[in-house]
Amino acid sequence: MNDSALITVGLPIALAIIMFGLGLSLTVGDFQRVARSPKAVVVALVLQVLVLPFVAFGLVVAFDVDPLLAVGVMLLAASPGGTTANLFSHLFHGDVALNVTLTAINSVLAAVSIPVITNLAIGYFDAEGELGLQLGKVVQVIAIVLVPVAIGMVVRSRSESFAARADKPVRIFSIVVLVAVSIGAIVGERENIADYVEQVGLVVTLFCLASLTIGYLGARVMRLDERQAIASSMEVGIHNTTVAMTIALSVLDNTEVAIPSAVYSIVMYVLAALFGWAISRRVRGGAAAEPLPGERAVR
Repeated sequence: MNDSALITVGLPIALAIIMFGLGLSLTVGDFQRVARSPKAVVVALVLQVLVLPFVAFGLVVAFDVDPLLAVGVMLLAASPGGTTANLFSHLFHGDVALNVTLTAINSVLAAVSIPVITNLAIGYFDAEGELGLQLGKVVQVIAIVLVPVAIGMVVRSRSESFAARADKPVRIFSIVVLVAVSIGAIVGERENIADYVEQVGLVVTLFCLASLTIGYLGARVMRLDERQAIASSMEVGIHNTTVAMTIALSVLDNTEVAIPSAVYSIVMYVLAALFGWAISRRVRGGAAAEPLPGERAVR
């Protein structure tokens, strides 16, 4: 699977299209909004960029996960929040504007966080002989993650009508790619998949539950309101697994590293829906949160 032109060429191009579509949904105002709500943004980013990697590291060490799978879990932890977080936040009455802002910033930070955390994991779990993320590959990560987003934002600034027309096709394309890559990664390792799921299935499930919970409780502890806490939970808990799998398959050239993200891509939607439902039930028992001023509709 790893030597296929579909993986080495087609998958990075597909991800670039997805990230271009993400750029089409963002504006400079999404970054400027940080100044108007700095505390909520900083809290969520600290939880996602700094806390989650330590949680993931603790889990893979505690469960003595195979080195390549452990690197895959760390790569997953370093990946940015998925754009689907906006939808889940909207469904469960979160602050969607905060999600949009976090998605924008995360897309930039991922170009740095992914190479740094992945390289640290490769070194710690002694996987240098099988993996490598040297300077050339770091540049490749930046090229397929950050550059298309920037281009998409430029295109949107010049033609909002085109950005609006492209939104639905790109979202559908994103889902198709995610499903195809997840199935491909699992099929590519079908002889070992039972062992992999046994090793990493529980770890990935616990990581997802921890991500959702930390995103919500961390925000509440820092005195963010209910809607901001829901937005933080969904942003921290729902990862862009397409990014993680693309890097595992086309940059690191290893299917086993992609398995944790493939499993997570299935688990996260189920757990995020259940988590959001549980929070909604609790909130309905008290006073409903008032809409935040200036919240934009989910895109």
